[in-house]
Amino acid sequence: MKNIIKINFRIAVKAFIIKNNKLFVMKRAKDDIQSPGIWEIPGGRLELGEDPVIGLMREIREETGMYIEVLYPLSVRHFKRDDEQVITMLIFLCKPKRGGLLKLSEEHSEYLWIDLKKEKKRLSKFFWQEVEIFHELNLEKLLR
Repeated sequence: MKNIIKINFRIAVKAFIIKNNKLFVMKRAKDDIQSPGIWEIPGGRLELGEDPVIGLMREIREETGMYIEVLYPLSVRHFKRDDEQVITMLIFLCKPKRGGLLKLSEEHSEYLWIDLKKEKKRLSKFFWQEVEIFHELNLEKLLR
């Protein structure tokens, strides 16, 4: 009989939300355990067994008050967090829907809509790959 290796593993989802050719970004709170103070796209870890699209809509609603439409998968990332948790992250192109009141959770301190061509450097380098995919695949056409 083989030993079972326990791995601290989770699936996370993130929303690359575009409105009027601008990307929604949020600044992590200064007291956040994971990467405090960085500008990132919203999302979070799924509950065990949770559907990724439904979980993404839940996370965005909890973090921003926003309702979104999930349009297209952009990328899959696999990495280890600072606390050693192994993450598989699914990042989706999304657009905001009508309704909801924009209100940040305590996990973030600020938000901006940034121009991807002029302000990409404001966003954490971790997400620059998704900006490139968005441009290379001409995904603006899905937002019309």
